[in-house]
Amino acid sequence: MTLSFDPDSIALPHGHFIGGRLVPAEGVIPMHRPSDGVAYAACPVADGALVDEAVAAGEKALRDSGWDEVRPRERTRALQRWADLIEVNAEPLAQLEALSSTRPVGQLVAGDIAVTAEQIRFFAEFADKECDALVPTDENSLGMVMSEPYGVVGAITPWNFPLSMAGWKLGPALAAGNAVVLKPSEMTPFSTLRLAELSVEAGLPPGLVNIVLGDGPTTGSAITGHAGIGKVSFTGSTAAGSAIMANVARTGVKPMTLELGGKSPQVVFADADLAKAAQAVAGGVLSNAGQACVAGTRLIVEESVAEALVAEIRRHMAAIRPGPTWDARTQYSPIISERQIARIEALVDASVAAGAQSLCGGTRLEREGYFYAPTLLGGLEATSPALTEEIFGPVLTLQTFRTEEEALALADHPTYGLAAGLFTRDLSRALRLTRKLQAGTVWVNRFGRSRDHILPTGGYKQSGIGKDLGREAYHANRRSKSVLIGL
Repeated sequence: MTLSFDPDSIALPHGHFIGGRLVPAEGVIPMHRPSDGVAYAACPVADGALVDEAVAAGEKALRDSGWDEVRPRERTRALQRWADLIEVNAEPLAQLEALSSTRPVGQLVAGDIAVTAEQIRFFAEFADKECDALVPTDENSLGMVMSEPYGVVGAITPWNFPLSMAGWKLGPALAAGNAVVLKPSEMTPFSTLRLAELSVEAGLPPGLVNIVLGDGPTTGSAITGHAGIGKVSFTGSTAAGSAIMANVARTGVKPMTLELGGKSPQVVFADADLAKAAQAVAGGVLSNAGQACVAGTRLIVEESVAEALVAEIRRHMAAIRPGPTWDARTQYSPIISERQIARIEALVDASVAAGAQSLCGGTRLEREGYFYAPTLLGGLEATSPALTEEIFGPVLTLQTFRTEEEALALADHPTYGLAAGLFTRDLSRALRLTRKLQAGTVWVNRFGRSRDHILPTGGYKQSGIGKDLGREAYHANRRSKSVLIGL
């Protein structure tokens, strides 16, 4: 049995998912498969009226089902049934996602889809385990801090990990008692539509999960600026996050969770296990071809071991196995679109023109589709675009240091602070520098998330506001109320 499939054999869901059913809609935005560049579908665009309908469906579902008021364990059980169905439907979900995205089908079944089911289960357990609190007051009163859901939560997810990012948004919002109106990326909407269908099959009230397709300026703005949306959650670029904040400010005030761009450093000391460090550093920039907010795109290595480490990283880069996302043997992803690969080319070319040295890669791979070679750039000035810009591709920069102070100065990015990697055998140094690194997540002697969903993720500086995953994500989907009773 193989997971490989014929991309022309996949039947696609068409339209939006509102009130528990697919709402037919005509495709407007042309869609191309990243693996071969073939135009294969078009994405519809939900206007303000359709977003109104989705929000109304969410409000009705809450009102009719009492989702926010039922015994918490009932929410838990319903979400667990949904997670079970996600696992049962792993292969068709993987095919839908692999068709349009950069995620190879084998990695989806073993990783993304299994992780999405785990996330739903993880947050389901919060529904009946997190509780309100009695607080100390004087003997003549009783103080309580209570919490309640926002109502309808608006969510916008990116194209790089469509299903798992939907799990980030839907899991905590639903467990906390909310309904959701979610817009997936217009480049990768189909697996999210099927995910929503499975929620109804699992017994979640129709209208609790609503998926509206479209672009940011039209559909995204209608969601984030909607008066019926109580809270917004977004994962994407810093520029898009800024636009969302401005739109919310124009239309009112509401809380937001924003996980935005990154330019994550990977700092390697001479005492590190260099073989393991090289594998982690390479993986941090090659995974999904560098198309991840947390991608470790800045290598900062102690000068005395730089040559040996770089040689080992280049060996990992040379061993990639690119291929179409519908081939189970594929290990290395395409770039999402012609526009994105052209942007990567332009930033690499500008960096080389500004004095950077291309130590490997720096070009497209000669094959159909949007594939860019793993690239390593050295000899960089501090103002090089390769250092300052989030490239969102498989481009690694090289800088060296001699002291801890130099390493920290190089690691500190003026704009971003999403994640950082640190490689050393010195425990004291690891703890000391972990405190000083300006990042919302620090990985020591590894790079990348685990499947421990209790660890929250979020950024410093312009890499975001608030946290996804962990307890923080659940509590971010409830608002607190102080109560003081005179006795």
